[in-house]
Amino acid sequence: MPVSDSTDRECVADRNPGGEGLPINELFYSLQGEGTLAGVPSVFVRTSGCNLRCWFCDSYHTSWEPTHARMSLEEIVAEVEAHAEADHVVLTGGEPLLHEESVDLLDALEERGYHTTVETNGTIYREAPINLASISPKLESSTPTSERDPKGDGEWAEHHENDRIDLEALAALVEDYPFQLKFVVTDADDMPEILELLEELRGATSEPIRDDDVLLMPEGATRERLAETRGRVAELAMEYGFRYTPRLHVDLWNDAPET
Repeated sequence: MPVSDSTDRECVADRNPGGEGLPINELFYSLQGEGTLAGVPSVFVRTSGCNLRCWFCDSYHTSWEPTHARMSLEEIVAEVEAHAEADHVVLTGGEPLLHEESVDLLDALEERGYHTTVETNGTIYREAPINLASISPKLESSTPTSERDPKGDGEWAEHHENDRIDLEALAALVEDYPFQLKFVVTDADDMPEILELLEELRGATSEPIRDDDVLLMPEGATRERLAETRGRVAELAMEYGFRYTPRLHVDLWNDAPET
């Protein structure tokens, strides 16, 4: 679908951007590439706008340089229904729960019998019909310091570091929805923070969090980068008893859009 440039620099404070509908960066049919549903044919609805700025973001044009076309709820649902092969829909971003209208879309999809996965960084909670909350808390290694910032200035580092973990929102998501906790891992240096966060989260919710609910995913948006990280992340999953998740879409299509 066509997109139009958007200067969404202030979306961090924007919980309900102006205009009707949702800012849609991509809407496409593909295979779920990550998590417990990896390999399932799904329609992806990718919203634009994010409250964080991971330096390794694999959807750069929803965060660092947001682009989108604004689509009404009816237009989005019609495009989803045009892919008659799929009964799974993935609402992703960016951070889709920034937008109040995402709840309306999830309501409409539930009415039509779709299974919905919401890919979220876990900093925002909304009450909505979600079949799988795919929660990806952002670790310290995601912070866009001036050395790692793709724009080179590091202006988002402090904001990102301050806001990347919201224990209250994480606990609410875990308590209210079927969930998976999906951590982007570069190497063993990430593991102490993951273990500490899991301990805090288990103490903040009565909902059991099994090691089987924890997925380690290698950092990398290209085949070349995954070749550097996947082996050591797989070893870490075996060492700690967590699940390893591939990034099938990268393995299959590298960093091509709409995959």
